[in-house]
Amino acid sequence: MGRTRTAQRVIAHPGVEDVSVQQVLEALADPARRTVVRTLAHAPCDLSCGSFDLPVGRSTSSHHFSVLRAAGVLRQYYVGTTKMNALRTQELEGRFPGLLQAVVAAADAEARQTP
Repeated sequence: MGRTRTAQRVIAHPGVEDVSVQQVLEALADPARRTVVRTLAHAPCDLSCGSFDLPVGRSTSSHHFSVLRAAGVLRQYYVGTTKMNALRTQELEGRFPGLLQAVVAAADAEARQTP
């Protein structure tokens, strides 16, 4: 009796050329999503969804990741059963130069002001 092979999970991502600046800005308008982006920008490696300390429930958190993925801000992939997240920094820089860096800098400033 052989082992049953399971299909690799593939997550669809838009090409950054298909994403508008409005989509990206709307995705980054939410504080929880800016926290995700800021955390990933400062992380030494990609992070799992459970690594983020978001002040929302699990389903709302999933929604935020979905919005960021649909806006081309992050790439998600599976390692086993764990969903990992990576910023699409180089792709976004090519499409919208300086945007991601400015958003992260603003989120850093915002975090320093929060008690």
